[in-house]
Amino acid sequence: MFSLQQFPLPFAPDALAPYMSAETVGYHYGRHLDTYIKKLNELIGGTEYARLGLGDIIMRSARDEHGQKIFDNAAQVFNHAFFFQGLRRDCPREMPEQIADAFGGADKFRAEFRDHAASVFGSGWTWLVIDGDTLRIIDTKNADTPMVHNMRPILTLDVWEHAYYLDYQNRRAEYIDAFLDHMINWCWVGQNLGGNM
Repeated sequence: MFSLQQFPLPFAPDALAPYMSAETVGYHYGRHLDTYIKKLNELIGGTEYARLGLGDIIMRSARDEHGQKIFDNAAQVFNHAFFFQGLRRDCPREMPEQIADAFGGADKFRAEFRDHAASVFGSGWTWLVIDGDTLRIIDTKNADTPMVHNMRPILTLDVWEHAYYLDYQNRRAEYIDAFLDHMINWCWVGQNLGGNM
């Protein structure tokens, strides 16, 4: 069974202010993620899923015609934990050259990522992924996650309203800009790239 402590927040709750407030972190991490974890535990208790790791639960439930609720909660646990790992205020490191080169420059990457995130209708995620040997920016709806599409996630932005509404209300574009300009942990992103493309 899973617990919030297995997915520790890699920064103090107020470390991202003023771009993301401690109140938002408290609700988003402390309540939303915790709720997904508790619901996942409830759904998998006493089933074959209870013996699996999170990635295996996601992959198996994605192929299970009766596994939608398990998938939704497991994938949201993964997506949120991955999102929080990718955050750091004003990271001293710049965007890795691999990413800038793949998109024709840092500004072009930023513009394409921004356009994707701004155009997600309703709830979802914008991702930088490795698809085969190519870096791509993709969007997923609701709880969908790149791993079930044979893509390796490198970076993600949560564009569900609960991720930004306390700080930005309906101004998603400002939230996206704050993420791109001040909240990406490029050191962590570089580790995810790992030179394996």
